[in-house]
Amino acid sequence: MALQLISQEGRSCALAKQIQEPKPDWIRIKLTTGDNYQDIKQMMRSKTLHTVCEEARCPNIYECWANRTATFMILGDICTRACRFCAVNTGMPTELDLQEPQRVAEAAEQMNLRHCVVTSVARDDLKDGGASIFAGTIKAIRERLPFCSVEVLIPDFQGDEEALRIVMDAKPDILNHNIETVERLSDRVRAKAKYRRSLELLRRAKEMRPEIPTKSSIMLGVGEEWDEILQAMDDLRAVDCDILTIGQYLQPTPQHLRVEKYYKPEQFAELKEEGMKRGFSHVESGPLVRSSYHAHEQVQSAKKQAGVPVLP
Repeated sequence: MALQLISQEGRSCALAKQIQEPKPDWIRIKLTTGDNYQDIKQMMRSKTLHTVCEEARCPNIYECWANRTATFMILGDICTRACRFCAVNTGMPTELDLQEPQRVAEAAEQMNLRHCVVTSVARDDLKDGGASIFAGTIKAIRERLPFCSVEVLIPDFQGDEEALRIVMDAKPDILNHNIETVERLSDRVRAKAKYRRSLELLRRAKEMRPEIPTKSSIMLGVGEEWDEILQAMDDLRAVDCDILTIGQYLQPTPQHLRVEKYYKPEQFAELKEEGMKRGFSHVESGPLVRSSYHAHEQVQSAKKQAGVPVLP
């Protein structure tokens, strides 16, 4: 009987651990599906383009599309990696669309963007990881929209320095690569990616083009400790990373990592202060913040902090 009671207790504890804390009141998503939202959706379909807004189930899609902003996702919609936090489809891609940069540029022109964010799936099947398509996309946007700044959010290219150089030689206005989480949890959260390799990529990017600001992102709620978050900030500043975004992880499906903790708005505010004290030119920190959320405002703020003139 005692053994049976212990067994039942154990199962109860295990079940309790699986029951997640309900989403707090401060995580509210405003559903706006007006004309702008529908226009963006139709345009993406007509040009056979993908956005990380849809593929990664970003909570800000309604707000951003209503404001006619979107983050383009190039190199298809199938990722060769299977990170435990990400909702993008995984598998083995079957093709490479060499005309994609032109279609992205056409869409950016149609949206009359002043700041364009371009990211991608990981393409470990390609020799350069897709770096040449990133470079082609930057060039195509600049040809159509010479006054539009271009931010690229790149994968780690498996540490290939030449692939990174291809992107940096295209001179994006912002080079973004996310470390995603603290070092202790990196291997569990990110498939194939390495914490130190990500830091090395950011260091090399700054070394190749010191004038180009670098940016990274951390998501909270996957089991990290407060001092580990601060250490991650220090690690990013040690490689001269300029811009930091911090947001709350939200579990996209039951098969993904569960949320271990919901951080309060005041904790995000405190982390913003900690980041600014460490010398970041801009820190965007809040429950629904994502890497490209308010990206144009981030760039403007960072430039002002650095004393660089900005366009109105």
